[in-house]
Amino acid sequence: MLDWNRINELRDEVGDDEFQLILELFLDEVEGVIMRLSPLDALRLETDLHFLKGCAWSLGFAVFGCLCDAGERQAAEGHPEEVDVEALLACYSESKQALMGRFGGTRRTCQQGGRV
Repeated sequence: MLDWNRINELRDEVGDDEFQLILELFLDEVEGVIMRLSPLDALRLETDLHFLKGCAWSLGFAVFGCLCDAGERQAAEGHPEEVDVEALLACYSESKQALMGRFGGTRRTCQQGGRV
């Protein structure tokens, strides 16, 4: 579900504090977009899924990124109704829970330690 190598690589590159800021920004941006996903507007859906795919792969949300990629292609091919938005939401939620279970949900948690 998650690419822990990518996640740890990013965390090592930027440090704990910056990683937590990136994580918070990622979650805010992704959740803002994911809540408006709708098959009623194929172009918007394609654009949103492309954005989500990039965010997902950048932060190690591997399975979510693959689902976004598949959905983006479906929307681009004129089949937005085939995009399983519920599956996307469920996968994102599971991925987020796994990540937060490991790194915690607040800046204070990372600042107190808890290195993987």
